Amino acid sequence: MARLQSPSSLLLVSLIIAITFIDPTCSTSRKALTQQHQTVRVSLHHVDSGKNLTKFELVQKGIKRGNQRLQKLKAMVLAASSPDSQLEAPIHAGNGEYLMQLSIGTPPEAFPAVLDTGSDLIWTQCKPCTQCYKQPTPIFDPAKSSSYSKLPCDSKLCSSLPSSTCSDGCQYVYTYGDYSMTQGILASETFAFGDSGHQVSVHSIGFGCGEDNEGDGFEQASGLVGLGRGPLSLVSQLKQPKFSYCLTSMDDDAKTSTLFLGPLASVNATQKALTVPLLTNPSQPSFYYLPLEGITVGDTRLSIEKSTFKVGDDGSGGVIIDSGTTITYIEDSAFNALKKEFTSQMSLSVDKSGSSGLDLCFALPSGTNQVEVPKLIFHFRGADLELPSENYMIADSDVGLACLAMGASSGMSIFGNVQQQNILVNHDLEKKTVSFVPTQCDQL
Repeated sequence: MARLQSPSSLLLVSLIIAITFIDPTCSTSRKALTQQHQTVRVSLHHVDSGKNLTKFELVQKGIKRGNQRLQKLKAMVLAASSPDSQLEAPIHAGNGEYLMQLSIGTPPEAFPAVLDTGSDLIWTQCKPCTQCYKQPTPIFDPAKSSSYSKLPCDSKLCSSLPSSTCSDGCQYVYTYGDYSMTQGILASETFAFGDSGHQVSVHSIGFGCGEDNEGDGFEQASGLVGLGRGPLSLVSQLKQPKFSYCLTSMDDDAKTSTLFLGPLASVNATQKALTVPLLTNPSQPSFYYLPLEGITVGDTRLSIEKSTFKVGDDGSGGVIIDSGTTITYIEDSAFNALKKEFTSQMSLSVDKSGSSGLDLCFALPSGTNQVEVPKLIFHFRGADLELPSENYMIADSDVGLACLAMGASSGMSIFGNVQQQNILVNHDLEKKTVSFVPTQCDQL
């Protein structure tokens, strides 16, 4: 059985926030991108970067969003599995933790978009708006783009929409778990990635031209890019069903995170890849489900039933990997066992104030932000992933706390982005696998 090990179990505590920049490449087309197996490198930046927040404030904001996202994801599964659901349209994950910069149209107009591995549709706000939220860039005007065209109702992408009507083209409605939504026309456009003058252009990408967009959480972006497993997602439409991301530690705004679309020829990896099969939930086929079978704290394998992390017959349960959720959430009984074992192996006293928003915190000795912690291993089918200590323990001497960056969940579990720091995460939709490669992400 393969195992990836962390370099050290001694935590030099820091918090987490990531920023990135685009790596320019030459102009190409969608056809050329497919034939040449070219990899597109795209910048990402964290939604809270540059806000001058303290470390614990950054994590607390992320936890609040993570709790909301967890409820969205659960609502999606419930709606999909309930024959009595009265929702007008299926619901989706929505706002995430990272933004990517891209351009749309001819001539191209730049806009930031939420990166979401929990949904499929690509969309941006469009004129004329019946209702649009305030966004950081001008609203896209399709009338000014020579490459814009509406998709017909009999198109493959229109038939892939969870909810659509036919009136002057393919009309869509996409509703998110917090009752935010986008509604408009499904269209085709040219999208570009990279700096001005050094862009990768991809033609004929289907996207939602949203004329009615409502809800919280999108204000820092002009739209959303879905990277799920469904036919509407960007990765599916590129005809290269592979993408990777590498998230830097969030404690340094100067460090960069990167999204790669397409195959990776080579990376500056510190260890070989750990590859596990992706599971499929028929109720939520777009999600990336992981075959988690157990957890070890220190040298103790937790007593957890093997069925704890399995997808139920009704579509509930299971473990998804998600870049849009800050911390990891695991099923209640498993988390309680982890919390108990972690507490028994730590030499620090448990903090019971509840001020951090995290479920398990320890009081730090005055003037220190270093603490020795037990190792943490996630046992996936056929391979073990041992996390670096900074990927699961967060501490701050100013507040005097060291906290476990994990929480409890009833039902669905989520492997969050804190646990994915400085790991190159490769998704292969064709092989139905995900690989983890320990990597210094800011050096890619």
